[in-house]
Amino acid sequence: MENKLQLNDSQVPLLSGYRSHDCPPWRPKLSEVVTEVRELYHIAFPLIISSLLTYGKSTISLAFMGHLGKEALAGGSLAISFANITGYSVLSGLAMGMDAISSQAFGAKQWTLMGQTLQRTIIILLLCCLPISVLWLNIKPIFILVGQDPSICTVAETYITYCLPDLVLMSLTSPLKIYLRSQQVTHPLMLSAAVGLLFHFPVNYLMVTCLGLGIRGVAIATWIMDLNILLIMILYILVTKTHKKTWQGWSMECFKGWSIILSLAIPSCISVCLEWWWYELMIVLSGLLPNAADKVATMGILIQATSLVYIFPSSLSLAVSTRVGNELGGGQPTKAKTSSNISISCAIATSILALSFSVTFRNIWGRAFTSDEAIIALTASTMPVLGLCELGNCPQTTMCGVLRGSARPKLGANINLGSFYGVGLPIAILMGFYLKMGLFGLWVGLLAAQAACSIFMAVMLMTTDWAFEAQRAKELTGCANNVVNEDVNNNNEVDENHEING
Repeated sequence: MENKLQLNDSQVPLLSGYRSHDCPPWRPKLSEVVTEVRELYHIAFPLIISSLLTYGKSTISLAFMGHLGKEALAGGSLAISFANITGYSVLSGLAMGMDAISSQAFGAKQWTLMGQTLQRTIIILLLCCLPISVLWLNIKPIFILVGQDPSICTVAETYITYCLPDLVLMSLTSPLKIYLRSQQVTHPLMLSAAVGLLFHFPVNYLMVTCLGLGIRGVAIATWIMDLNILLIMILYILVTKTHKKTWQGWSMECFKGWSIILSLAIPSCISVCLEWWWYELMIVLSGLLPNAADKVATMGILIQATSLVYIFPSSLSLAVSTRVGNELGGGQPTKAKTSSNISISCAIATSILALSFSVTFRNIWGRAFTSDEAIIALTASTMPVLGLCELGNCPQTTMCGVLRGSARPKLGANINLGSFYGVGLPIAILMGFYLKMGLFGLWVGLLAAQAACSIFMAVMLMTTDWAFEAQRAKELTGCANNVVNEDVNNNNEVDENHEING
């Protein structure tokens, strides 16, 4: 294939059709700001509702685990943590590799490319399920090797074994969500999550209480909800014919032309995992502090708070990724820049609200999870630091979306690696252990990581040449589409030769 795409922006030539001064300084009118905010939250609002409903799913599952007893709760929580680290974060990150291609292809009206990208991503994720499944099936010896209680390991093994179908379901739902969002279609995501949650409690009750399946029932109910979500999404697509322009049917071409999508998927996966794993690492580190039981319990409660708050910047991040990708794909660098800057302004406003929430509810949040006064006091003293972390987390999460939409996930991965593990981790260890600041010190480390991440990303976006990025989008969609066209042309040549020889 000629003119191979180079995703490193320092290596892509700026063609004469696009010049740096084609994208003027950012001075949008008030009407443009209002319009862009409306466009962003037209995409983001259903995603926020969908994420809140999914948050309810984990709450119901944990409640049923707790009903089964302390051992079931500990084993189930351990299995969920392991599944997040080794499975869900990997699949979710890899799926985001299609984000830039799909959104930019939609803006460029490259319909065939969107369908091919969806197929390739699904196949890549399904293949990744094989090694993940092998790892999940060996969870018990792994946990026993690191010193976990054998009885808890048995519960964890049972739960994660019965969750295996969820890997296949996620390999289908994650790409479908991005496929729809790239077309600015997000209402079915909200609808499917609502229907899934509606049945989640009854299914749990049936499996756990009526059929007496215990921890197996909780696991089965988890993937049944995801199955319901998938079926509703597919039904919506078929009824509304959302796929009519972009879906050409399954073909063997989905096994070809992986280099471009993998060059985006792998950095996206690394970026997602680096941040996702940090919070799991925080739980591990809290278990090494004095009075570990209280610290781990408090950390779990605090992470529930930050997970709830994270829904809002995360949804905005997905929305701006779509908006930036659509505009760059459509050759509109000024609009892409406007969307980027306005989304960051919205993220800053969100971060202030998050800080206000953390300070206001610092004495209430812990009581929603426990009656232990020591844990409640520790939660209350740390919540303000959690709020300060959101001052950096909300903008940096949104800026990650801008980088994804402009096909620069490698830059995001490098910034996350340097910020979380080069800045945040050493400070967390220093404050938490050497300076004896305990749990408070660990969150100071996270605060440093979020601050560094925000600063680095802000500098990158301030120096972005948006006209240059529009040309890169043209290169990306054109080069990726050439793979599809070449596959079609090769098949046509085979048919013609067959007819001549015949």
